[in-house]
Amino acid sequence: MPLMRMLNRLSGYVHWKQGLECLGARSQHTAAHSSACNYQLLPDCLELKYGGLVMHFDYVWLRDHCRSASCYNSKTNQRNLDTASIDLNIRPSKSRLDEHNLFLTWPDGHVTPYNLTWLAQNSYEGQKKSAMQPRILWNADIYSSAKVPSASWDKFMSCDEELKNFLNNFLLYGIAFVEGVPPTLEATETATQRVSLIRETMYGRMWNFTSDFSRGDTAYTKLALDRHTDTSYFQEPCGIQVFHCLRHEGTGGRTLLVDGFHAADTVLQQTPENFELLSHVPIKHEYVENLSEHRNHMIGIGPVLNVYPWNNEIYMIRYNNYDRSVINTVPHDVVRRWYSAHRQLSTELRRPENELWVKLKPGKALFIDNWRVLHGRESFTGLRQLCGCYLTRDDVLNTARSLGLRA
Repeated sequence: MPLMRMLNRLSGYVHWKQGLECLGARSQHTAAHSSACNYQLLPDCLELKYGGLVMHFDYVWLRDHCRSASCYNSKTNQRNLDTASIDLNIRPSKSRLDEHNLFLTWPDGHVTPYNLTWLAQNSYEGQKKSAMQPRILWNADIYSSAKVPSASWDKFMSCDEELKNFLNNFLLYGIAFVEGVPPTLEATETATQRVSLIRETMYGRMWNFTSDFSRGDTAYTKLALDRHTDTSYFQEPCGIQVFHCLRHEGTGGRTLLVDGFHAADTVLQQTPENFELLSHVPIKHEYVENLSEHRNHMIGIGPVLNVYPWNNEIYMIRYNNYDRSVINTVPHDVVRRWYSAHRQLSTELRRPENELWVKLKPGKALFIDNWRVLHGRESFTGLRQLCGCYLTRDDVLNTARSLGLRA
């Protein structure tokens, strides 16, 4: 059901955009004679009915978003108009409509044309109906049935189309693989730089570790790790994580992957009040490391679920029961309800049908959206050597957009 809900949302968005494109081709000479588009100047805002939406635009907002040459530099895509200079009581003196645009004349005589489709896409009402980023929510069966292909190392490094397909899969599912990577730290670094800049942290730029407990973290042992997101103790957790198993001489050690957005969506559909608690109550995550060579004390504060307030779309989950600090940011009359909400989310995250188990092997690099997909592992024996890094999220999305993807 969560998958169908998401596909329905995406389908609704596509039909909405198609509707706007079709409407843009119709004749709309005047507001009075056009049933497809009507507008009226209200005392405090402009009301526009177009493309199946009823939208309201504040007059200051309309003046601020003028895209004329004197107000906006189309070459640099930057605003020239000084927002602070706009009269907060401004109101257009004239208005008219043609086939594709609404024209407003301001008191100083300046005329602003607004493309009707642009207004619909950038209205508050339009944003509430669209997702910031297309995605497919998944459990183990959904992901396995999709048969998402891995990228090929040779094509990945030389062909932009292969990189684009890889990033498209990553954006949709929150995970993606590259096969055939030489099992070295240097080759792994080269692969990650094809996607983004590497984010240097207290663990270094590229990390290469075994179960030697060289750092004060359970990850540096042979123990099983429950599902979690990394760096929850950062004010801004790392966006993307890369894993590459260079060698494993033993048994066990499979990697666990769980779509956190799928679990959160189930909570939203079943118990909206629990979703609201998890997306509004801030809690602390903490990392304390006191070793001879490493002394760190990191604290990150934020809700378990981060959402866009205008449409409740989740964009980050911060879930790590290992690193969750003392809960001292929640009043006593809320904390029990928070625990109940957290328990519901944990139950969804731990359902066996939501668990995707993957055996990492030399040559198979895994990219994980650390803001969405939780990872863990089963215990293992023998020598197991992994390398990897964190990537800067903005630069991953930048690469995707530069290749024509919506991100």
